[in-house]
Amino acid sequence: MILIITHKEDYTVDFVVNKLNEKRIPYYRFNTEDLLSKEFVDIFIDDRRLFINFSNLNSIKSVWFRRIKIPHFEHIPNSVNKYIHNELRVYFSNLWELLEAKWLSIPKFIYRAENKFLQLNEARKIGFEIPSTLISYDPNRINKFFNDNNGDVIVKPIFNNEFKLQDKSKHIYTNKIDRNQIDKISEYFPLPSIFQSYIEKEIEVRITVVENQIFSAYVDSQSSIETSIDWRRKRNKFYEINLPESIKEKCVQLVKKLNLSFGAIDMIKTKEGKFVFLEINPNGQWGWIELETQLPISDSIIEFLKN
Repeated sequence: MILIITHKEDYTVDFVVNKLNEKRIPYYRFNTEDLLSKEFVDIFIDDRRLFINFSNLNSIKSVWFRRIKIPHFEHIPNSVNKYIHNELRVYFSNLWELLEAKWLSIPKFIYRAENKFLQLNEARKIGFEIPSTLISYDPNRINKFFNDNNGDVIVKPIFNNEFKLQDKSKHIYTNKIDRNQIDKISEYFPLPSIFQSYIEKEIEVRITVVENQIFSAYVDSQSSIETSIDWRRKRNKFYEINLPESIKEKCVQLVKKLNLSFGAIDMIKTKEGKFVFLEINPNGQWGWIELETQLPISDSIIEFLKN
């Protein structure tokens, strides 16, 4: 049995579930927000055995870990909801440690691999070319970095790229900074951020890795001023691209180095034809890429889980 750990609004899972139904491959979708209402898990441990009754599943052969959403209870004080949230968050992390199965990917390694500092360092050690990077909140060091890079510098957040403002979601994109912003940087809230040398692009590339398989697509982000710094500002079409073998090998190597079975790697191809590593999303989205390029990413995930 394939166990899928997710929530009801995870449309990437919907994409794969449709194929599992077509192929008549048995699976169980565990929507984590339904814990305490529709989903029940019992753990029994004594001196002879460990037994996990996971929603009455007979056996779990493989697990696809996508997302979790912790239940939130209306008409309960925030302090109580916070307590419940923390208890269930730890409950989930403890539960995953007990499930002996083939994982895509093991949650603790997914969370570890979200560390952008770690990503850059591991990519550097593997041999990827990376942008010159400063992670700081010191105005003097940021100013020097800006000058050392001739004013060609971008800034991006360390982790969160979305926040709520008056109940509306706002996205924080990668942005280029200018001299005026640098001169006034001490006036801003001193939050550590990632500053990198700006690299002129020909195209941007998304490489989806499923164990040893590579699915590569590119977007012409330079076709629009709006997307020239960050292609996520506007949805442009992705196209299949064939990468050099050396880049493919490094991508697989990085995913394995981070103890993952899956990774979505973002890279730049420069006008000189060099490939520069930006970051890896250990649980990134890919559904739209498959729809636009016909790359069989979902089939690869299904094959991994059922074998």
